[in-house]
Amino acid sequence: MLARSCARCTSKLRASAFKSTPVRSQCRRYAIPAGGAAGVGAAAAAVSSTSTSSVSAVGALAPFIGELDRLAPSFDIRGDQIGIIKTPTEFYETLKQRILSAKRRIFLSTLYIGKSERELIATLQEALRRNPNLKLSILTDALRGTREAPNPSSASLLAPLVKEFGADRVEIRMYHTPNLTGLRKQYIPKRINEGWGLQHMKLYGVDDEIIMSGANLSTDYFTNRQDRYHLFSSQDVTEHFWKIHSGVGSFSFLVEPSQEPAGFKLAWPRSNSAPSPLEKPQSFIKSSTSTLNSLLHPDGRPSALGEVQDTRVYMLGQMSQIMKPDTSTELPVITHILKTLASPAFKDSSWTFTAGYFNPAPSLTKLLLSTASTNNTVITAHPEANGFYKSKGVSGLLPDAYTLLARRFVHRVHHQGRDDDISLKEWRNGIVGHPGGWTYHAKGLWVTMPGDKNPSMSIIGSSNYTKRSYSHDLEVGALILTRDEGLKSRLGDEQRWLQDHATKVTRDDLATNDRRVGLKVRVAMWIVSLVGGAL
Repeated sequence: MLARSCARCTSKLRASAFKSTPVRSQCRRYAIPAGGAAGVGAAAAAVSSTSTSSVSAVGALAPFIGELDRLAPSFDIRGDQIGIIKTPTEFYETLKQRILSAKRRIFLSTLYIGKSERELIATLQEALRRNPNLKLSILTDALRGTREAPNPSSASLLAPLVKEFGADRVEIRMYHTPNLTGLRKQYIPKRINEGWGLQHMKLYGVDDEIIMSGANLSTDYFTNRQDRYHLFSSQDVTEHFWKIHSGVGSFSFLVEPSQEPAGFKLAWPRSNSAPSPLEKPQSFIKSSTSTLNSLLHPDGRPSALGEVQDTRVYMLGQMSQIMKPDTSTELPVITHILKTLASPAFKDSSWTFTAGYFNPAPSLTKLLLSTASTNNTVITAHPEANGFYKSKGVSGLLPDAYTLLARRFVHRVHHQGRDDDISLKEWRNGIVGHPGGWTYHAKGLWVTMPGDKNPSMSIIGSSNYTKRSYSHDLEVGALILTRDEGLKSRLGDEQRWLQDHATKVTRDDLATNDRRVGLKVRVAMWIVSLVGGAL
């Protein structure tokens, strides 16, 4: 089974030759206001004529497709061009294997690379030394990537690659939010300043393959932090995200080697596509909007695509903080899916939603509770599986904050009479910081159509689906819509194995003394919101 063996999965994908299907990309002509979803309800109304009858598994996808084709660019591929990786170790080994076999390019977009990831850096060095035609591009976040400076940091770890192989072969970029300047940047502590906006995309591309994930590149993500990882063996999909990666890089700081104690310096090349976000934040947003709009919507002509024969992959991006007007695609796409599921015709469908940091945007919470679907599951991290558990300082309050938000969600489920339809499960495998303890970082959505056993839709990507994701951070993802039974089976396996360590929790469970949330947590949440940040 593909899910049981990453090596078997990826070698099979590599061995099967395929022709890239013609690009099927399209773009809407209107803008979605930040945090809004105007216009996406039209397709939900399209199923109203059959709202009192159930839909078959075969015809169930039809009400979704037309509006999806209008909202986001897409590519038609085969189901066997998508491999699903199960464990952090398999993810790391697959990534290293791909790096060492790279022929033309390696591009890595991530929040950060762990400051002690010497093995990963050595793997990149080996690949570059083997092949003088190989080029490397890395994009991380400037706040997270330089937080420890002048002590060792992501930036100091990566800068020597530029020195050894030259700026014509290695480019290291770090994005800085325009939302953290002046007094905010001066006084907000480094441990929490990422709440004002981050480069959060996770894209791991090598030649014409790409791993989409929510995982960053550090030891815990390679060993004991559970996430999701999909390998797309598609030139079209990979090229689309390469352009997104390069576009964001064009308005990011350039990391250069330096003799200074930090070991690097951040430069703003004159060739960048925007002025510095620290000097001219509004002009930066104007320029980044122009760059990103053409990348998120590469073809301005709306297309009427035919029925999905095998698998269609929709390219999602959420860049709300630096797009005015906001034409991001992820929130409108998810909104359309959930609004369509609200029709009684989909009462026999089901969904599973997961986010390691449980704080869905208010609009998503409302939509999840409004679906007609039954047998639905929400999976989130138990406090002892939260990456901030027992963390120092203010960040140590976050697990309790997410517990408070989960409790509020469970109460809403109850008050809307959905206890039999929607359950909340907490994932825990040991205790963070103890031997054998894991953390949970997976995020995504699976939708199973009426009459089906396995999902035919799933969203994979970097987003945590929070207010912050839809207002502050840079996010990318992919919506998979498939009729391929093999891929549906693999998605079903993934949906189930992520629940191997998950236990249902109730309102009573969250009301016990050991789960009570103190006043200082509530005050901290209020203060962060007051000064413009978000969880």
